[in-house]
Amino acid sequence: MITLDRPAGLQLYPDTLRSSFNREPFGFEHSLSGLDIFKFEEIYALTEKYIGRSEDYYVACGASKPDTVFFSVPRSSHPPHEAMQLLDTGSYRILLKRPECYDPRFRDLINQLFSQVADSLGGFDGDRIVRLEAGLLITSPATTTPFHFDPEIGFFSQIEGEKIYHVYSPSILGEEELEDFYKLGRVAIAQIDLEGRDPAREHVFTLGPGKGLHQPQNAAHWVETRGSRSISYAFVFETEAGRARGRTRAFNHFLRCLKLNPARPGVNPAFDLIKSEAMRSVLPVRRRLADIVHRNRA
Repeated sequence: MITLDRPAGLQLYPDTLRSSFNREPFGFEHSLSGLDIFKFEEIYALTEKYIGRSEDYYVACGASKPDTVFFSVPRSSHPPHEAMQLLDTGSYRILLKRPECYDPRFRDLINQLFSQVADSLGGFDGDRIVRLEAGLLITSPATTTPFHFDPEIGFFSQIEGEKIYHVYSPSILGEEELEDFYKLGRVAIAQIDLEGRDPAREHVFTLGPGKGLHQPQNAAHWVETRGSRSISYAFVFETEAGRARGRTRAFNHFLRCLKLNPARPGVNPAFDLIKSEAMRSVLPVRRRLADIVHRNRA
Protein backbone atom coordinates (compact mmCIF):
# COMPACT_ATOMS: atom_id res chain seq x y z
CA MET A 1 0.00 0.00 0.00
CA ILE A 2 1.26 3.48 -0.91
CA THR A 3 1.05 5.92 1.98
CA LEU A 4 1.05 9.70 2.06
CA ASP A 5 4.26 11.43 3.07
CA ARG A 6 2.61 12.98 6.14
CA PRO A 7 -0.77 12.87 7.94
CA ALA A 8 -3.52 14.84 6.20
CA GLY A 9 -7.04 15.68 7.18
CA LEU A 10 -9.88 18.15 7.46
CA GLN A 11 -10.61 20.04 10.66
CA LEU A 12 -14.34 19.46 10.95
CA TYR A 13 -16.53 20.43 13.87
CA PRO A 14 -19.09 17.65 14.38
CA ASP A 15 -21.94 19.97 15.41
CA THR A 16 -21.49 22.18 12.33
CA LEU A 17 -21.08 19.16 10.08
CA ARG A 18 -24.24 17.47 11.32
CA SER A 19 -26.38 20.61 11.24
CA SER A 20 -25.21 21.93 7.85
CA PHE A 21 -24.09 18.87 5.89
CA ASN A 22 -25.65 18.96 2.41
CA ARG A 23 -27.85 21.87 3.50
CA GLU A 24 -25.67 24.99 3.77
CA PRO A 25 -22.05 25.75 2.83
CA PHE A 26 -19.54 26.10 5.66
CA GLY A 27 -15.79 26.61 5.93
CA PHE A 28 -13.10 24.48 7.53
CA GLU A 29 -9.34 24.21 7.83
CA HIS A 30 -7.18 21.37 6.52
CA SER A 31 -3.61 20.05 6.52
CA LEU A 32 -3.32 19.04 2.86
CA SER A 33 -1.24 21.91 1.50
CA GLY A 34 2.13 20.52 2.54
CA LEU A 35 1.70 17.12 0.88
CA ASP A 36 4.29 16.28 -1.77
CA ILE A 37 1.59 15.25 -4.26
CA PHE A 38 0.49 18.90 -4.47
CA LYS A 39 3.91 20.29 -5.41
CA PHE A 40 3.79 21.94 -8.82
CA GLU A 41 6.39 19.60 -10.35
CA GLU A 42 4.49 16.57 -9.04
CA ILE A 43 1.24 17.84 -10.56
CA TYR A 44 3.01 18.51 -13.85
CA ALA A 45 4.26 14.93 -13.88
CA LEU A 46 0.69 13.81 -13.16
CA THR A 47 -0.65 15.77 -16.17
CA GLU A 48 1.63 13.79 -18.47
CA LYS A 49 -0.25 10.65 -17.45
CA TYR A 50 -3.43 12.27 -18.84
CA ILE A 51 -2.03 12.52 -22.39
CA GLY A 52 -4.55 10.90 -24.71
CA ARG A 53 -7.20 10.68 -21.95
CA SER A 54 -9.37 13.65 -22.89
CA GLU A 55 -12.39 12.15 -21.13
CA ASP A 56 -10.56 12.64 -17.84
CA TYR A 57 -9.65 16.30 -18.10
CA TYR A 58 -11.16 19.66 -18.93
CA VAL A 59 -9.15 22.71 -20.01
CA ALA A 60 -10.95 26.00 -20.67
CA CYS A 61 -10.29 29.71 -20.73
CA GLY A 62 -11.43 32.05 -17.98
CA ALA A 63 -14.75 33.84 -18.22
CA SER A 64 -14.99 37.61 -18.67
CA LYS A 65 -17.48 37.90 -15.79
CA PRO A 66 -19.28 35.59 -13.35
CA ASP A 67 -22.62 35.72 -15.16
CA THR A 68 -21.09 34.54 -18.43
CA VAL A 69 -23.01 31.57 -19.85
CA PHE A 70 -20.91 28.64 -18.66
CA PHE A 71 -20.63 26.70 -21.91
CA SER A 72 -20.05 29.82 -23.99
CA VAL A 73 -16.51 30.04 -22.58
CA PRO A 74 -14.12 28.51 -25.13
CA ARG A 75 -12.36 25.28 -24.33
CA SER A 76 -8.62 25.33 -24.83
CA SER A 77 -6.87 23.24 -27.46
CA HIS A 78 -3.97 22.72 -25.05
CA PRO A 79 -3.89 19.46 -23.08
CA PRO A 80 -3.18 19.84 -19.36
CA HIS A 81 0.61 19.43 -19.53
CA GLU A 82 0.82 22.24 -22.09
CA ALA A 83 -1.67 24.52 -20.30
CA MET A 84 0.34 24.09 -17.08
CA GLN A 85 3.26 25.84 -18.79
CA LEU A 86 1.03 28.73 -19.90
CA LEU A 87 -0.71 29.52 -16.61
CA ASP A 88 1.09 32.82 -16.06
CA THR A 89 0.75 34.04 -19.64
CA GLY A 90 -2.95 33.41 -20.22
CA SER A 91 -6.23 32.61 -18.50
CA TYR A 92 -6.64 28.87 -18.09
CA ARG A 93 -8.76 26.57 -15.96
CA ILE A 94 -7.48 22.99 -15.78
CA LEU A 95 -9.50 20.19 -14.21
CA LEU A 96 -7.84 16.81 -13.75
CA LYS A 97 -10.62 14.34 -13.08
CA ARG A 98 -10.13 11.29 -10.87
CA PRO A 99 -6.42 11.72 -10.03
CA GLU A 100 -6.82 8.70 -7.75
CA CYS A 101 -6.93 6.58 -10.93
CA TYR A 102 -3.50 7.87 -11.98
CA ASP A 103 -1.55 8.02 -8.71
CA PRO A 104 -2.18 5.66 -5.75
CA ARG A 105 -1.30 8.43 -3.30
CA PHE A 106 -4.44 10.26 -4.40
CA ARG A 107 -6.39 7.06 -3.83
CA ASP A 108 -5.07 6.93 -0.28
CA LEU A 109 -5.98 10.59 0.19
CA ILE A 110 -9.58 10.40 -1.00
CA ASN A 111 -10.22 7.25 1.05
CA GLN A 112 -8.74 8.87 4.15
CA LEU A 113 -10.71 12.10 3.80
CA PHE A 114 -14.00 10.44 2.94
CA SER A 115 -13.65 8.11 5.91
CA GLN A 116 -13.08 11.12 8.13
CA VAL A 117 -16.28 12.79 6.92
CA ALA A 118 -18.29 9.57 7.26
CA ASP A 119 -16.97 8.94 10.77
CA SER A 120 -17.65 12.54 11.86
CA LEU A 121 -21.22 12.27 10.58
CA GLY A 122 -21.72 8.90 12.20
CA GLY A 123 -22.48 7.38 8.79
CA PHE A 124 -25.13 8.23 6.22
CA ASP A 125 -28.18 6.65 7.87
CA GLY A 126 -27.99 3.64 5.60
CA ASP A 127 -27.82 5.70 2.41
CA ARG A 128 -25.55 3.99 -0.15
CA ILE A 129 -22.63 5.85 -1.75
CA VAL A 130 -22.90 5.37 -5.52
CA ARG A 131 -19.98 7.55 -6.67
CA LEU A 132 -16.86 8.91 -4.97
CA GLU A 133 -14.15 10.73 -6.90
CA ALA A 134 -11.82 13.70 -6.72
CA GLY A 135 -10.71 16.57 -8.91
CA LEU A 136 -7.54 18.63 -9.06
CA LEU A 137 -8.02 22.22 -10.26
CA ILE A 138 -5.14 24.37 -11.50
CA THR A 139 -6.04 27.93 -12.49
CA SER A 140 -4.27 30.99 -13.85
CA PRO A 141 -4.12 34.24 -11.86
CA ALA A 142 -7.08 36.66 -12.17
CA THR A 143 -9.33 34.02 -13.75
CA THR A 144 -13.08 33.59 -13.29
CA THR A 145 -15.12 30.38 -13.36
CA PRO A 146 -18.72 31.34 -14.25
CA PHE A 147 -21.88 30.57 -12.30
CA HIS A 148 -23.09 26.95 -12.27
CA PHE A 149 -23.99 24.09 -9.95
CA ASP A 150 -22.86 20.47 -9.58
CA PRO A 151 -25.13 17.47 -8.85
CA GLU A 152 -22.90 16.13 -6.06
CA ILE A 153 -21.80 16.74 -2.48
CA GLY A 154 -18.33 18.25 -2.23
CA PHE A 155 -15.47 19.12 0.10
CA PHE A 156 -13.14 21.68 -1.46
CA SER A 157 -9.62 22.44 -0.20
CA GLN A 158 -7.37 25.28 -1.34
CA ILE A 159 -3.76 24.16 -1.70
CA GLU A 160 -1.85 27.09 -3.26
CA GLY A 161 -2.73 30.70 -4.10
CA GLU A 162 -5.85 32.63 -3.18
CA LYS A 163 -9.33 31.89 -4.45
CA ILE A 164 -12.57 33.74 -3.72
CA TYR A 165 -15.45 31.29 -3.69
CA HIS A 166 -19.01 32.65 -4.03
CA VAL A 167 -21.41 29.84 -3.17
CA TYR A 168 -25.15 30.02 -2.56
CA SER A 169 -27.48 27.94 -0.49
CA PRO A 170 -29.09 25.21 -2.64
CA SER A 171 -32.44 26.78 -1.73
CA ILE A 172 -31.97 29.58 -4.30
CA LEU A 173 -32.74 27.16 -7.13
CA GLY A 174 -36.33 26.64 -8.17
CA GLU A 175 -37.75 23.21 -8.86
CA GLU A 176 -38.17 23.93 -12.57
CA GLU A 177 -34.47 24.83 -12.86
CA LEU A 178 -33.50 21.59 -11.14
CA GLU A 179 -35.95 19.52 -13.17
CA ASP A 180 -34.59 20.97 -16.40
CA PHE A 181 -31.14 19.69 -15.48
CA TYR A 182 -32.07 16.31 -14.03
CA LYS A 183 -34.38 15.36 -16.92
CA LEU A 184 -31.39 13.90 -18.80
CA GLY A 185 -29.94 12.06 -15.80
CA ARG A 186 -26.39 13.26 -16.43
CA VAL A 187 -23.54 13.81 -13.97
CA ALA A 188 -22.31 17.10 -15.40
CA ILE A 189 -22.03 20.81 -14.78
CA ALA A 190 -25.39 22.57 -14.73
CA GLN A 191 -25.57 25.88 -16.57
CA ILE A 192 -27.86 28.45 -14.89
CA ASP A 193 -28.35 32.23 -14.69
CA LEU A 194 -26.83 34.39 -11.96
CA GLU A 195 -29.18 37.35 -12.40
CA GLY A 196 -31.83 37.76 -9.71
CA ARG A 197 -30.31 35.49 -7.09
CA ASP A 198 -30.90 36.45 -3.46
CA PRO A 199 -27.67 38.01 -2.14
CA ALA A 200 -28.70 37.08 1.39
CA ARG A 201 -28.19 33.43 0.43
CA GLU A 202 -24.63 33.97 -0.84
CA HIS A 203 -21.64 32.77 1.19
CA VAL A 204 -18.26 34.28 0.26
CA PHE A 205 -15.15 32.35 1.29
CA THR A 206 -11.66 33.81 0.91
CA LEU A 207 -9.57 30.69 0.56
CA GLY A 208 -5.82 30.36 0.92
CA PRO A 209 -3.63 27.34 1.67
CA GLY A 210 -5.12 25.39 4.56
CA LYS A 211 -8.67 26.69 4.02
CA GLY A 212 -11.62 24.84 2.55
CA LEU A 213 -15.38 24.66 2.31
CA HIS A 214 -18.24 22.20 2.16
CA GLN A 215 -20.44 22.53 -0.91
CA PRO A 216 -23.87 20.88 -0.72
CA GLN A 217 -25.38 19.16 -3.74
CA ASN A 218 -26.88 21.72 -6.16
CA ALA A 219 -25.19 24.66 -4.39
CA ALA A 220 -24.71 27.20 -7.20
CA HIS A 221 -21.39 29.04 -7.22
CA TRP A 222 -18.83 31.07 -9.12
CA VAL A 223 -15.12 31.40 -8.39
CA GLU A 224 -12.31 33.90 -8.97
CA THR A 225 -8.55 33.69 -8.46
CA ARG A 226 -6.34 36.59 -7.41
CA GLY A 227 -2.77 37.56 -8.32
CA SER A 228 -1.12 34.15 -8.47
CA ARG A 229 -1.86 30.70 -9.83
CA SER A 230 -4.23 28.56 -7.81
CA ILE A 231 -4.16 24.86 -6.99
CA SER A 232 -7.23 23.30 -5.39
CA TYR A 233 -8.33 19.78 -4.53
CA ALA A 234 -11.90 18.60 -4.11
CA PHE A 235 -13.55 15.27 -3.52
CA VAL A 236 -17.20 14.73 -4.34
CA PHE A 237 -19.72 11.98 -3.91
CA GLU A 238 -23.29 11.02 -4.65
CA THR A 239 -25.66 8.90 -2.61
CA GLU A 240 -28.47 6.68 -3.80
CA ALA A 241 -30.98 9.02 -2.12
CA GLY A 242 -29.51 11.98 -4.02
CA ARG A 243 -29.74 10.10 -7.31
CA ALA A 244 -33.33 9.14 -6.49
CA ARG A 245 -34.26 12.80 -5.93
CA GLY A 246 -32.78 13.56 -9.34
CA ARG A 247 -34.93 10.88 -10.97
CA THR A 248 -38.00 12.22 -9.13
CA ARG A 249 -37.26 15.68 -10.51
CA ALA A 250 -36.90 14.21 -14.00
CA PHE A 251 -40.37 12.65 -13.64
CA ASN A 252 -41.73 15.97 -12.38
CA HIS A 253 -40.35 17.69 -15.48
CA PHE A 254 -42.57 15.55 -17.69
CA LEU A 255 -45.58 16.11 -15.42
CA ARG A 256 -44.98 19.83 -15.76
CA CYS A 257 -44.91 19.44 -19.55
CA LEU A 258 -48.47 18.08 -19.19
CA LYS A 259 -49.44 21.34 -17.43
CA LEU A 260 -49.54 19.64 -14.03
CA ASN A 261 -48.02 21.07 -10.84
CA PRO A 262 -46.04 18.20 -9.25
CA ALA A 263 -45.02 18.14 -5.61
CA ARG A 264 -41.33 18.74 -4.95
CA PRO A 265 -39.27 15.78 -3.68
CA GLY A 266 -39.82 15.07 0.00
CA VAL A 267 -43.46 16.15 0.18
CA ASN A 268 -44.80 12.67 -0.54
CA PRO A 269 -42.04 10.02 -0.13
CA ALA A 270 -44.27 7.18 -1.37
CA PHE A 271 -44.98 8.96 -4.66
CA ASP A 272 -41.32 10.00 -4.88
CA LEU A 273 -40.34 6.33 -4.87
CA ILE A 274 -42.82 5.52 -7.65
CA LYS A 275 -41.54 8.42 -9.76
CA SER A 276 -37.91 7.55 -9.17
CA GLU A 277 -38.34 3.89 -10.07
CA ALA A 278 -40.34 4.80 -13.18
CA MET A 279 -37.44 6.95 -14.41
CA ARG A 280 -34.74 4.39 -13.59
CA SER A 281 -35.12 2.70 -17.00
CA VAL A 282 -36.21 5.80 -18.95
CA LEU A 283 -33.20 8.01 -18.25
CA PRO A 284 -30.55 5.69 -19.75
CA VAL A 285 -32.60 5.56 -22.97
CA ARG A 286 -32.86 9.37 -23.05
CA ARG A 287 -29.10 9.67 -22.54
CA ARG A 288 -28.42 7.31 -25.43
CA LEU A 289 -30.81 9.20 -27.71
CA ALA A 290 -29.23 12.53 -26.74
CA ASP A 291 -25.76 11.12 -27.50
CA ILE A 292 -26.92 9.91 -30.91
CA VAL A 293 -28.42 13.30 -31.74
CA HIS A 294 -25.23 15.06 -30.59
CA ARG A 295 -23.01 12.82 -32.73
CA ASN A 296 -25.20 13.33 -35.80
CA ARG A 297 -24.98 17.10 -35.37
CA ALA A 298 -21.20 17.10 -34.93
